[in-house]
Formats: sequence, C-alpha cells, structure tokens
Amino acid sequence: MIDYIFILIGLILLYKGANWFVEGASSLARRLGISPLVIGLTVVAFGTSMPELVVNVVASMQGNGAVAFGNIIGSNIINTLLILGLTGAITPLLVKRSSVWKEIPFSLLAVLVLTIMSNKVLLANSPENILTRVDGIILLFFLLIFVYYMFELIRNNNSESSDHVENYSQTKILFMLVGGLITLIVGGRLTVDGAVAVARQMGISEFLISSTIVAAGTSLPELVTSVAAAVRKEVDISVGNIIGSNIFNIFFIMGLSATVSPLIVPIGINFDLIVLTIATLLFFTFMFTGEKHKLERWEAIMLLVVYVGYTLYIVYRG
Repeated sequence: MIDYIFILIGLILLYKGANWFVEGASSLARRLGISPLVIGLTVVAFGTSMPELVVNVVASMQGNGAVAFGNIIGSNIINTLLILGLTGAITPLLVKRSSVWKEIPFSLLAVLVLTIMSNKVLLANSPENILTRVDGIILLFFLLIFVYYMFELIRNNNSESSDHVENYSQTKILFMLVGGLITLIVGGRLTVDGAVAVARQMGISEFLISSTIVAAGTSLPELVTSVAAAVRKEVDISVGNIIGSNIFNIFFIMGLSATVSPLIVPIGINFDLIVLTIATLLFFTFMFTGEKHKLERWEAIMLLVVYVGYTLYIVYRG
C-alpha cells in the first residue's frame, strides 16, 4: 500500500511543480525579453530532465546499462509520441520555423549518433556493444554545440513577450523556478520508486521496467509541464520543452552517464532506437502536411496511436 501512496504523492508534487515551473519560466521570458521557445529549450527542458539525470547517474554508478538505456530511449519515445500527442490533441501546436529546420533535426542527429555508438559490433567489429567514456565525452561535446547555438539564439532574439504572461518579481520567479524544480525532482523520485516496486512485485523484467515504468515516471515532469503550458496557450514552451528534453537526455544525460562509467548496450535496443528515429521523422514530416509548421489534432492522435502500438509490442516482447 505504501508504494501506491508514494505514486499518488509523487503525481501531486509533479503537477504542482510543473505549474510553478511553467509560470516562472514564462515570466522570466517576459522580463528578459527572451522568447518562450528559448526558455522552453533551455531552462524548462533541463529542469524537467532532472529525474532522468538522477536515475541514469545512479544506474551508471551501479553499472546497469539496461536501466540507463531503457530510461533515456523510453523517455524520448514518450516525449515525442505520447506527450506531443497529448499536447497536440489539447491545442494544435504551431511550431517556429527555427525549430522545424534546426532543433528537430538536431534531436534527430542525437538519435543517429547514439545509434551508431551503440552498434560497435556491427559497424566496427568490436567484441561487444558498449558505450565507452570516449563516447560519453563525444556526446557532451555535441551538447556544447547545442548550448552555443542557444546562446546565439538568445543574442539574436528580438521576441516580444506575451501580454497574458504574469510579470512576477525576480525573487518570486527564482522561488517558482527553484521550488518547482525541487518539487518536480522529489515527485519524480517518489513516483518512480513506487512504480518500480509495484512492477517488480508483478515479476516484470528490469529492461521492461526501465523502458516503460521508469521512463514514464521520469517523463512525467515533461508531460505535466507541456500539458500545463498548452492549457495556458504557451505553445512555444510546450514544443521547446519536448525538443530540448530529447536533446538533453541523449547528449547530456547519456553522455554524463557513460563518462561516469562505461555502459553495456542492452540486447534488442536497436528496435527502440529505430522507433525513436521514426517518431522524430514523423514529427518532422507533420510540419509539412496540412497547415505548414503546425501539429494538427489528427496528426497528434496519430502519434498517440503509434505510441500505443509500440507499448503493446514491448510489453509482449517482455
């Protein structure tokens, strides 16, 4: 019973933390004259990726590659198919031109780089597939390129702030961002710990736990934050949060995890990497079907259908 209580408390904390974080980030964008998209790609994306970071660093220190890979790949699939699908079903997402031609392709690059690094046996005649410390450093180097791009985006930003965004004081913004982030992390940990305990009692495999239960738990901040942003009509934060989180998850979290300790690549991970690649390409394609640079409701529902199909398959696979 205590595990179910942890899940309930965790979900409540995630909801409150996400609301504080979105409000604080939106107000920060208004005060600094920075577009909500940039805030979503940086502050919000990094903040909501903290649960993945906590889980992966612990898994890396324990040498558990199955949990590390399952958590990140599963989280990115959930971000792209489930969360974008849900937010797009709530309100059609109008995506900035820069996101279509720069950020989305950059997130696709992240998947392709990780896929190449995870197939050393096939591509380099290596005795085993392992994500080495050198691989981790390379992933972190790609992160630096993305961070540089963000600085250039901020420097050249001429966006006007939204009139409906509250203009809070600097102290209140800091409190909302830090308080929201801490609440998100605590809520994410409670939810994941409770869900994993329940799953193990049911006899579910560790890799399946990491790619479904753990990934869903660590993606809850992105889910609640993006949905809350969509309800508030802060579409740029919703989109920026998802794209930014996907990039941070692979280049930063997987990079840091492999740098801390080399990770053995789980058998069968290529299927999940292919699904993530297809999901990213599908999102990119939807930017040119129907209304240009817009994720319409029917397209969002298609993403949800693909996610349901993927989930049913991996549960069947075990």
